[in-house]
Amino acid sequence: MTTVLLVDDEKLIQRSLEKTLLRAGYDVLTAPDCKTGSEVFSQNASAVDIAVLDLNMPGFDGMPKNDAGLDLLADLKQRRADLPVVILTAYDEVNKAKDAVSKGANAFFVKGREQGLVELIQKILSA
Repeated sequence: MTTVLLVDDEKLIQRSLEKTLLRAGYDVLTAPDCKTGSEVFSQNASAVDIAVLDLNMPGFDGMPKNDAGLDLLADLKQRRADLPVVILTAYDEVNKAKDAVSKGANAFFVKGREQGLVELIQKILSA
């Protein structure tokens, strides 16, 4: 069973993505912010196959922060350099995409096309 760590502070989006991933046959662990995402990863590190992180969400201090997902990306990559990571964003920002990929993300995905995310995850995990 493939396990996805999904970290997003927007409840509706998190639930929608979680349902889509569950339907696609993935196990899903969710968290609403960087701190919780990091803790959930710590408790399940060996089980997590890929992480899907929102770009803008509460950071490690619990305060909303732009690019907080990049902080969590760095935190997860420090602990497991080979962990595939997809950064989610509500906006198609090319510079942010380049930034995320240069910091170790495998891909960048604009929210709204859930099925596209499933295809992206399958592609990354089968590479």
